[in-house]
Amino acid sequence: MSDVSPVVRLAGRGDGVTADGRHVPLAAPGDEIAADGAIRFGPHHIDPPCRHFPKCGGCQLQHVDDAAYSVFLVDRIAGALIAQGIDLPEILPPHLSPPRARRRASLRAERIGRRVVIGFNEGASHRIVDMRECHVIAPALFALVDPLRRLLPTLIADRRSADVHMTLTDRGVDLMLGKVTAEGLEATEALTAFAAAHGLARLTIDDGYGPQPRYEPEPVTVTLGGVAVALPAGGFLQATADGEAALTAAVVEAVGDAATVADLFAGLGTFALPLSGRARVLAVEGAREPAMALRTAIGRAQRQMLVEHRDLFRRPLDGKELGRFDAVVLDPPRAGAREQMPGLAASAVGRIAYVSCNPATFARDARTLIDGGYRLDWIRPVGQFRWSTHVELAAAFSR
Repeated sequence: MSDVSPVVRLAGRGDGVTADGRHVPLAAPGDEIAADGAIRFGPHHIDPPCRHFPKCGGCQLQHVDDAAYSVFLVDRIAGALIAQGIDLPEILPPHLSPPRARRRASLRAERIGRRVVIGFNEGASHRIVDMRECHVIAPALFALVDPLRRLLPTLIADRRSADVHMTLTDRGVDLMLGKVTAEGLEATEALTAFAAAHGLARLTIDDGYGPQPRYEPEPVTVTLGGVAVALPAGGFLQATADGEAALTAAVVEAVGDAATVADLFAGLGTFALPLSGRARVLAVEGAREPAMALRTAIGRAQRQMLVEHRDLFRRPLDGKELGRFDAVVLDPPRAGAREQMPGLAASAVGRIAYVSCNPATFARDARTLIDGGYRLDWIRPVGQFRWSTHVELAAAFSR
């Protein structure tokens, strides 16, 4: 009997799983686990690039190479489909975003006396890892971490925490600080000076009464499909520019030559705007601010689009409404699109492009579509959140 057990795959939370079913933290496929629990590194085990790994909860898989990480993404999707009794379609090679490409980040900060710690939480903990380097977020975002350590003691009470949201936009970094207090002329002047000194596109404060922009010399925009769209404070943007491009290319391929397209959960128009250069598009979005921003942007750009502000969870499109379109694109939140699925499954829409950030809810919704007569043609996994267990995908369905 061998005194070692090989690691054969990665589990959903990133642990290595041995041939005999044991879960071993920080083990990679191809490693061997000795009888005493020691890990003998195999061909897919690499040295983590960041000093904070594995303590920092921002990454779970810095110890595996890209080949093993790609297999992990595919396995997560395949496992979700199998759990729903779905035959596996063609799963294309995953797209992996490079290091230091993340253009948005949500960090936490805490004041301890005169000192502020700032970074991601430890895994499964509320403790903050005081970030001294980061190999996932864009350099322009990381460059603000140390200056924020000097600013935040004036905005956070001792032993209190704050939220730090950063997004890279067309005009620079959009910074929103939550759970902070900035009252009086001195605090206002300090915020303005900080924003100007660091070339921020916008600085917003949320003290519990909603976002309040304190500095915005010019309107903040993001360019989608060649159109500049106003970005609401705290607005959603795909995590990396290259990941967005990969998802968009997959959506365009899935839609094909459709002349009329409905884009559901359209957001700011990530997919609707690129498609509007080749088709007539209806963009449906439940959040008011993104819908209004998109409507204004297409008015200026004169795209052949309509925007409908509509809550698809409470009022999904029915089969008759969907029957006007050759193709449907949907990119729902992590909860998926359960309420929209019956109407879509009963529709005559010829092609569906489904973008998902949750393989489990995607597989549940795919089951409904397949039961309604659709075929799942292919899936493209996308690893925008490099070295994390977060999986995204784009999938093509057809009648």
